[in-house]
Amino acid sequence: MLPLSPASTPATARVRSRSSVVAVIDAAQMDAQVGEEIWRALEENHIVYFPRSPVPLPDAQTLQQLRVELPSRLSLKNISYHPRKQRLSGLKADEATCTRTAAVLREHLDSVTGFLKQVMPHLCVGWTVGKTSFRPVQERGRNLRPHASNELVHVDAGAYGATNGDRILRFFVNVNESEDRIWASKGPIQDVLDRHGRAAGLFDQNGRLQVKIAKGATDHARSLAVRALASLNPLANALDSSPYDRAMRQLHNYMKDNEEFKSDQRGYEEIRFPPGSAWMVFTDGCSHAALAGQFAFITTIVMKRESQRYPHFAPYNLLTSRH
Repeated sequence: MLPLSPASTPATARVRSRSSVVAVIDAAQMDAQVGEEIWRALEENHIVYFPRSPVPLPDAQTLQQLRVELPSRLSLKNISYHPRKQRLSGLKADEATCTRTAAVLREHLDSVTGFLKQVMPHLCVGWTVGKTSFRPVQERGRNLRPHASNELVHVDAGAYGATNGDRILRFFVNVNESEDRIWASKGPIQDVLDRHGRAAGLFDQNGRLQVKIAKGATDHARSLAVRALASLNPLANALDSSPYDRAMRQLHNYMKDNEEFKSDQRGYEEIRFPPGSAWMVFTDGCSHAALAGQFAFITTIVMKRESQRYPHFAPYNLLTSRH
C-alpha cells in the first residue's frame, strides 16, 4: 500500500511523483512552475495529491458538528450544495441546520474554484461547476450492486447527463478526524485501454475502435430536446446521452463486471489519504475505487476537453485515435 503522509513529504520537495499514478505536490509555496506540474499531471490522468489541503477548511468545531449531526439526517448518500440553483439536497433537518450546512459547502466550493482558477486558469474556461458534497458514509462494506459500488475499480462515465467527451474533475478533501481514506487504482485510462480495450468491446482484434463515438442526427435531436426541458427544470440535463458517454459506460460496466479485469493486478496500487489531505483527479481518466474512509468533501466540475494543453490524454481522443 502506498502511504501518503504529510510527515513523509519534505518541505523542500515541492513536486514529487511517488508512483505511476500519483503526483505529490507541496502547495505551501505556489508559483507558475508548480502550477504547470499540477495541471500537466492532471491532464495526463494522474491523481494530484496535496499532503495538506491547499484550500482552507472549516474550523474544528464546525467539522465536528458535520461529522456528529449529519449522518443520522441523510436522505441521500451525499449532502450537496448546488450552486446554480443555490439549494441543498440530501439532508432532512431543521431550517437552521440546512442553512448552516449550505453555507459551509458554499464557502468550500468558492475556495476550491478559486484555487483552480489560480493554478490552472486555462482549464477553467467554459467549465460547468457542478456541486460540492459532504459524504458522511463509510465506504467500506456498503454491499451495493456492482455497477453502483465505489469499492470496485472503475472510471467514471457521465456527469449531469452527457459530457460529449468533456472531462470530469473531482476535488476531494479528507475531513475525518483520524481515519485515512483509502483508494485503489489500476492506472490511468490509457493503460487500461491498452490492456483491456479489446475485451471491453471497444476495439477490434486489430486494435481499432469498433464503437460509435461521434454524435449523429438522432443524438443531436435528443440533446436539443433535453436542453429545452432543462430550461424549465435543470434536472432534465441528466436525461441527455451521447455515443461517447455510452462507450464510457460500457467500459465502466466491464471494469466492474469482468472477473478477468478484477483479478488483473497489473498497475494495481492502494493509496492512503490522511486526514486534512486533498487530492484531485479526472475521474473519467484515472481508474479508481474508494475502499474505505468516512467524511469527505467532494467537488465535481466538468471541464472542456478543448481547454486541455495535452488533449491527446482525454479519453475521447484516446478512443478516436484508434480509428
